[in-house]
Amino acid sequence: MAYLKPPVFVRKVFNPLAMRLGMGGSQTLVVRRRKSGGEQVLPVIPVEHDGARYIVSTRGESDWVQNLRAAGGRGEIRRGRWTGTFTATEIPADRREAIIATYREVAGKTVEGYWKKLPDSKDHPTFRIEQD
Repeated sequence: MAYLKPPVFVRKVFNPLAMRLGMGGSQTLVVRRRKSGGEQVLPVIPVEHDGARYIVSTRGESDWVQNLRAAGGRGEIRRGRWTGTFTATEIPADRREAIIATYREVAGKTVEGYWKKLPDSKDHPTFRIEQD
């Protein structure tokens, strides 16, 4: 399984700024860690496609993906003072392409480098999220 580990700068500087400022349309994803039970917090860019809302892992089989699976798809999205819980359903690899195309269009240059390193849509876990 493919995974692009984020550099320390991204984890410690860029991600907190992106969440705080909403850079590139980012919102804050919160999932329960599968080992410690604590919260994992990171920026994501939710997108609308064919009337549903999705989140995409740009870095492949990342910790948040594994944590979301272990949490039974339960998580929350925060935007400013607003918080909403959701249930996620993973999209099979053969049905991701159109969703990822929409994601890449919305997210723009912020995410293009990830697809140069991981060009196959099967390497980007994708989840439909439904607000509780």
